[in-house]
Amino acid sequence: MMAVTRGFTGRPRRGGDDRLPPGQYDTGAGWPTLTAELTPQVDVDTWTMTVDGLVDTPTTWDWRGIHALPGSSYFGDIHCVTTWTKFDTTFTGVSVDTLLETTGVRPEATHVFATATTGYTTNLPLADITGGKAWLVWEFDGKPLTPEHGGPVRLLVPHLYFWKSAKWITRIELRDHDEQGFWERNGYHDRGDPWLEQRYQGDA
Repeated sequence: MMAVTRGFTGRPRRGGDDRLPPGQYDTGAGWPTLTAELTPQVDVDTWTMTVDGLVDTPTTWDWRGIHALPGSSYFGDIHCVTTWTKFDTTFTGVSVDTLLETTGVRPEATHVFATATTGYTTNLPLADITGGKAWLVWEFDGKPLTPEHGGPVRLLVPHLYFWKSAKWITRIELRDHDEQGFWERNGYHDRGDPWLEQRYQGDA
């Protein structure tokens, strides 16, 4: 059974400008492609996803194993720090909550460190990827996620700026402390809430 979750934003979703965070514009039908590195060609026959660190049972899934988990979809908006917002997107994959139900979470875990096959990293509070707020996704609008948009699998954390939704993800490590990832070390905000305009270090 596929679970469908409406977009989590923390604000009323009435349409019009009320759906745009401060400083954002509606990108319309387009979806800009931005990356800090060359786009890899990831083979699903060798791809794996690991959840480890402060968990009870560190676990690695292959392509078939991750697809065997209960599926989940997100329908809602996404926001990039470069000021574009895309309304009414649909992504399909598996909820991060489902992965953590498999591994368990140790009480001291407070943050996660996500790593991509390219070595790209980003940090998030554990609370921002649990409670129906984050997914691993492999489809966009009913089609396989393309490599330039993070396929075959990317992290999706739609209530934060999109650099937090790491492309080509292969690992989520649970930790008892925060550690900055690639863009955070280069001046971006540690959390990245678009409604608070947390774009850069020093923003509220």
